Amino acid sequence: MGLWQVNADTMAGSRFVVSAAAETTACMFALQKGMATHPGDRAWLDVHSPAYQARLAGDPITALLLRAAWGRNWIADFLTPTPPGDGDPAFLDEIGRVRRTPPEVVHADLEVCLRRPLPAALRRDDLADRAADLLEWVWAEAVLPYWPRRRRILEADIVARTRHLGQGGWAAALDDMRPGMRWLGDNRLQINTHDYPPRDVTDAQLMFVPVTPRWGWVSWGSGRRFCVVYPCSGLLAEPEPEPEPARPADALARLIGAGRAHVLTLLDTPKSTSHLVALTGQGLGSVGRHLKILLDAGLVQRRRSGLSVLYYRTDAGATLTQSSNRA
Repeated sequence: MGLWQVNADTMAGSRFVVSAAAETTACMFALQKGMATHPGDRAWLDVHSPAYQARLAGDPITALLLRAAWGRNWIADFLTPTPPGDGDPAFLDEIGRVRRTPPEVVHADLEVCLRRPLPAALRRDDLADRAADLLEWVWAEAVLPYWPRRRRILEADIVARTRHLGQGGWAAALDDMRPGMRWLGDNRLQINTHDYPPRDVTDAQLMFVPVTPRWGWVSWGSGRRFCVVYPCSGLLAEPEPEPEPARPADALARLIGAGRAHVLTLLDTPKSTSHLVALTGQGLGSVGRHLKILLDAGLVQRRRSGLSVLYYRTDAGATLTQSSNRA
């Protein structure tokens, strides 16, 4: 079994961490698999799977990389860096660590997953960049629009497990954290049921990182940092009713048109074109035309996030929307 040998100091210094990068990586695995692992996944997958599959279809090297990086009972280490031990890690900082992985390390990690020599098509120096680009795309397109709600779910899971820790110790807090994981006593933490050699985690920094998809993994990094990424509690992973999309006030719709007003109203938080298409039900061409007119009028602005462009309201756009709502 996968067994970690810990001690009292390790457990006393362990902590729960929210990681946007871990959430994004788990979402990428969910999109890669294309199967809903709990009811909360279904609607999200229906929205984002087509764009994800289209992106990989246009980038066969990255598609091959992803298939190689997800081996039997093992994920390529460079894809799942261990978070830093101080504070909540910044998304781009964590993805930057993926991007900076030396080519020879990427190749070695992939060969571990494949259990055979690397195919010629993957003997390239740009694999880390390709993986980081894909993670940034998944973040911008499929995670960032939902991040505030997902973060609340993750924090609620941490609160619940902390309560279990106070009431029943680590055995209670770790119960059902991930399949095959349990506290065995005598300073032994069973991580999974796979036949891996025991690992010495005494006097190390141990972190527990929840994610909303039903995927998890373990990782370790320099400075004796160890991490367990685990899926949220079942109830917390159930779908929450999404709030109805904000509808434009009648006055704003009469002023600039109903379709354009709807787009402007939705841009209270940054969104990509594909996200706006999904929310409004309008065609890609229509949304694009609305955005161009709103940009020319100074009502919205845009910025690049990885390979995606995110649009958001300017102060003038916010003032116009708020004024029409009061009217």
